[in-house]
Amino acid sequence: MASLLRVFRSPRESGGAAVRASWKCLPRVLPYLRPYLHLAASSVIVTILSALAALLAPWPLKILIDSVLADHPMPAGVASVLGPLAGDRFALLVFAAVAGLGVTLLENALSVLDNHVTTKLDQRMVLDLRSDLFQHAQRLSLAFHDRARTGQLMYGINNLAAAVGSVTMTFPPLAQSALTLVGMFWIAYTMNPTLALLSLSVVPFLYYSVGYYTTHIEHRLREVSGMEGQSLTIVHEAMAMLRVIVAFGREQHEYRRFRSQGESAVNARVGLTARQTLFSLAVNMITATGSALVLGIGAYQVLQGGLTVGQLLVVMAYIASVYKPLQAISTTVGSIQQKLIGLQMAFELLDTEPEVTDRPGAIRVERVRGQLRVDRVSFSYAQRRDTLKDISFEIEPGQVVAIVGPTGAGKSTLASLIPRFYDPQQGCILLDGRDIRDITLGSLRQQISIVLQEPLLFSGTLADNIRYGRLDATPDQIIEAAKAANAHAFIEALPKRYETTIGERGAQLSGGERQRVAVARAFLKDAPILILDEPTSSIDSKTEAVILDALDRLMVGRTTFLIAHRLSTIRSADLILVLNHGALVEQGTHEQLLQRGGLYRQLHEMQIARFPGRGTTARIAGSADVTGRRI
Repeated sequence: MASLLRVFRSPRESGGAAVRASWKCLPRVLPYLRPYLHLAASSVIVTILSALAALLAPWPLKILIDSVLADHPMPAGVASVLGPLAGDRFALLVFAAVAGLGVTLLENALSVLDNHVTTKLDQRMVLDLRSDLFQHAQRLSLAFHDRARTGQLMYGINNLAAAVGSVTMTFPPLAQSALTLVGMFWIAYTMNPTLALLSLSVVPFLYYSVGYYTTHIEHRLREVSGMEGQSLTIVHEAMAMLRVIVAFGREQHEYRRFRSQGESAVNARVGLTARQTLFSLAVNMITATGSALVLGIGAYQVLQGGLTVGQLLVVMAYIASVYKPLQAISTTVGSIQQKLIGLQMAFELLDTEPEVTDRPGAIRVERVRGQLRVDRVSFSYAQRRDTLKDISFEIEPGQVVAIVGPTGAGKSTLASLIPRFYDPQQGCILLDGRDIRDITLGSLRQQISIVLQEPLLFSGTLADNIRYGRLDATPDQIIEAAKAANAHAFIEALPKRYETTIGERGAQLSGGERQRVAVARAFLKDAPILILDEPTSSIDSKTEAVILDALDRLMVGRTTFLIAHRLSTIRSADLILVLNHGALVEQGTHEQLLQRGGLYRQLHEMQIARFPGRGTTARIAGSADVTGRRI
C-alpha cells in the first residue's frame, strides 16, 4: 500500500515522463464531470458565443476611422441597417459608438454568465472528489493512519481535490482561445495575408517555451505541495497537543518549528512563482516581438499606399486578438501543469488500497451469539516485529475474558484484531464458527462495542455523542442509556442538559463524565461483543466505582474482553489471558493462575505489595467495594 509520503513524493524522473504521467490522469476527471454534463454543455455554448462576440470587437473602430473620419465606404451590412441615414456622418458616428458599447455589453454579459456556470460546475466537481477522498480516507486501515500524518491527509482532501475543478475549467477558456485564434487569423488573413502569416512566426518560439517550462517545473510543484502540506501538519499537531505544549511551556518552540517550516515553504513557493513569472515574461516578449514586426511591416505598407490607416488599425486589432489567445493558450498550458500535479496527487491518495477489506463473497450477519475462537494468530506492525506470536484461545457466548500483562505485551493489539482494525499475518479469528474476514466489515463492527481508556467524544451536544451509538435512537432511548451508564444525574445538572455542547474532545467535561458518556454510547449500541480497554485506569477511585457499576450492567449477556492493569478488577473473569512479549504465556481463572505461580502471580503480588488497599477495591463482574456494596 502506498503511504502518504509516496503521495507527496518529489520524483526526479525525466521531465517528459513526469509530464506524460500527469496528463494521463485527465480521463479520470470524466466520472466527476458526467453528472454535470448540462452545465458543461452550457459552458461550451457560452464559450462559442463569447468567441463570436470577440470577432465583432474591432469593427466599430474600423467604421469610426474609415467611414466617419475618412471617406472610405462603409460595410454593406451597416449601410443596409442605417438605410437613408447611411450618408449622415453624425448618424454613422452614433451607430459606431452604440455598436461598440453593445459589443462590450454583450462580451461582459457572456462573461458573467460564463463565470456563474463554470463556478457552479467547478465547485460541484470539487465537492464530489473531496467527498470521495474523505470517504476513502476513513476506509483506509489503521496501519495506514499509523504511518500517515493527519495534516497531510487534510491538505490532500481540502487542497488537492480543488484541482479536479480547476483542470476542467481550464479547457473552456482554451477552447474559446482556440476558436478566437482561428477566427481572428482568418479575418486578418482575408484583409492582409502577408501580415497574418507574419504574425504566426512566433508560434515555434511559444511552443518551445511551453515545452521547456512543463518539463522542468513538475518536481518543483510536488516539492512545494509537500512543504505546504507539512505546514498544515504542524498546525494540526500543535492544536491537538495544545495541553502538552502549554504544560511544558513549549509555545515558542512550536512557534519556531512552524515558522521555520513556513519559511521553507514560502521560499519554495516564491522560487516557483519566480519561474512561472519568467515563463509569462518570455511568452509576452515573444508576442510583443511579433506585434512589433507586424506593425513595422504594416506601417511600411501604409506608406506605400497598400493599406489605409483604418485597415492597419483593424488588422493590428485582429493581430493583437490573435496574440491574446496565443498568450492565453501558452500560459494556460504552462499553468495547467500545476493543477495536473495536484490532481495526480489526489488520485494517488484515492488509489491507496486499504489493507483491511471485505473478502469476495463476504456475508452480512445480523446479531451474533458471541462465541469466539482465536486460532494460532500472529501479527507484526511495520516497525515492530512479533507483536503477537501464535495466540490461541476460545471463549463461549456471554463469558468475560480479561487480558493482562506488562506494558507492550500486545494486549490492545489483540483486542484490535477482533473488529479487524488490523488483520493478522497468520492464523484466523472465528466468530460463531465463521472467519471474521468472511463477514462484511460493516456488519462485523456492528456486533462490537468499544469503551477505550481515553473516551473520544465529538464537539457537539451530549445527546449527539450518545446517539452516535445508534443514529436512529429516540430521546427516551438516549436518556435510558445515560441512566444505565450513571450519566443522567450529572447531565440533568447542566444548564442545557442533553443539549449541552461539550467542546472539542469533550473538553468541558471531567474525565469520569466523558467516560460515562462513552459507556452510555455503548449501552445504546447494544452490541453482543464488548471490548473494554482499561476504561477506569485514569480516573479516581470514587468515580471508578460509579463507572464500574455501569460497566457491570453493560457486560450482562455480552461476550466481554477486558484489558486491565489492576488485577483486582478481574478476579471474577471467566478466563484470564496473560500476555508477555507478544506470547500467550498463561490462561485460566484467577485462582488457577495464582496456584501456578507464574507471571500472573508475580504481577498480582507486585500490585498487592505496591497498593495494599487495592485488593478490596471495586471489581467488575460480581465484586464488592470497601462498603460491601455489590456492584
